[in-house]
Amino acid sequence: MKFFIDTANLEQIKEAQALGVLDGVTTNPSLMAKEGITGAENILQHYLDICNAVDGDVSAEVIATDFEGMVQQGEELAALHPQIVVKLPMIADGVKACKYFSDKGIRTNVTLVFSAGQALLAAKAGATYVSPFLGRLDDISTDGLHLISEIRQIYDNYGFETQILSASVRNTMHVINCAKIGSDVMTGPLSSITGLLKHPLTDSGLAQFLADYSKGNQ
Repeated sequence: MKFFIDTANLEQIKEAQALGVLDGVTTNPSLMAKEGITGAENILQHYLDICNAVDGDVSAEVIATDFEGMVQQGEELAALHPQIVVKLPMIADGVKACKYFSDKGIRTNVTLVFSAGQALLAAKAGATYVSPFLGRLDDISTDGLHLISEIRQIYDNYGFETQILSASVRNTMHVINCAKIGSDVMTGPLSSITGLLKHPLTDSGLAQFLADYSKGNQ
């Protein structure tokens, strides 16, 4: 399973990259605003900065909600850097734009997916990635992981090459369960990745090793 980090914070991106397990980055307008990045030129430059900080795919989201606007913005984003993947909303014009970009060989990530039917449409339109938001489903007492499982079964049934990018991952158990189900990618905060490092027995075992070494090598 690929590990993406869901942020626009360059320091966190660089920290995940330095760990040696990062495969890509996802961003959105909310994450850009959180970092105080506003204005079209500043946002485009920040996407470039992210691409230069990582080796993998970087999802860059269109703001337009109409087909023509998505095409215009998506082509501008795709031209920025080879690592850019155009992020499109799961609406009718977003599906049309996904098909348009797919036919042109431009990679896409269809986002804000909350049902298996939406994921099926995205795959039919040739999406490179589909982003079901499992955490947001959990927030309304709906099993987000079940959706990932449904999409996995449908894609396997028909050999769709679209990758399941489990988004809105909130914690380490989300990561583990996504891996069990067969999600192709997870994207979440840095804590969801670094949290996998932690176990009290690792800490106590290392402390004991170091204490024993110190006793015999003073």
